[in-house]
Amino acid sequence: MTTLEREWLVLAAAVVVPFAACGIASSFRDDVENTNLALGLVLIVVAVAATGQRVAGVMAALSSAIWFDFFLTEPFNRFTIDDRNDVETTVLLTLVSLAVTEIALWGRRQQAQSSRREGYLSGVLSAAGVVASASSPSSALIEHVATQITNILDIDDCRFDTSTGSARPRLNRDGSVSRHGHDIRVERDGLPTHEVTELLIEYEGVVRACFLLTAATQVSRPDLEQRRVAVALADQVGAALAAPRTDA
Repeated sequence: MTTLEREWLVLAAAVVVPFAACGIASSFRDDVENTNLALGLVLIVVAVAATGQRVAGVMAALSSAIWFDFFLTEPFNRFTIDDRNDVETTVLLTLVSLAVTEIALWGRRQQAQSSRREGYLSGVLSAAGVVASASSPSSALIEHVATQITNILDIDDCRFDTSTGSARPRLNRDGSVSRHGHDIRVERDGLPTHEVTELLIEYEGVVRACFLLTAATQVSRPDLEQRRVAVALADQVGAALAAPRTDA
């Protein structure tokens, strides 16, 4: 099953499952308080929101409120509510479900961010380990770091180059990107796509070489943290190039 098919399946479930649940609950609505049934619908919204799709979570919340009104509030099987308590329960069901959706999505974003940061740290530490051990040639470290930078910045290619060109866009040490002294708003416009971006490889203030970053096939918008990690990785190569090392 493709990702698109899974997304459509979740969207369909967000609409159908609350409908089915309310239809089933209507058979014993005289024996169970509406507030308890509403809590059961919130659990369904939580399950849908846990997939990480905001639209599906919102649809599940609205579907739950609509079918709760239709099946479980008087007059039954009509989209009207006569009892004030049922009105309050329906409104609360909608608000709580929407809030739960946002909380679930926030939790997933935090988890993804934590995993991403762990990956960044792992990349920097592995590069630092190669530099500290002095057991691998510079070429191996350069290839390793280039791969790490490509993945972190979500770009097409990262190539080592011994020359530096002032006319190129540059990823600076503070994580900013500039061209001819003017900052590029990467979060909005992305990295340059029609020319390579230069990331200088430095050690103790001395430029040793550079990485040429290519983002031609798609617009890449790495955030400031990602760009600073790329600079930190390039620094590891700078340290390696400054140290005596046997190259393969």
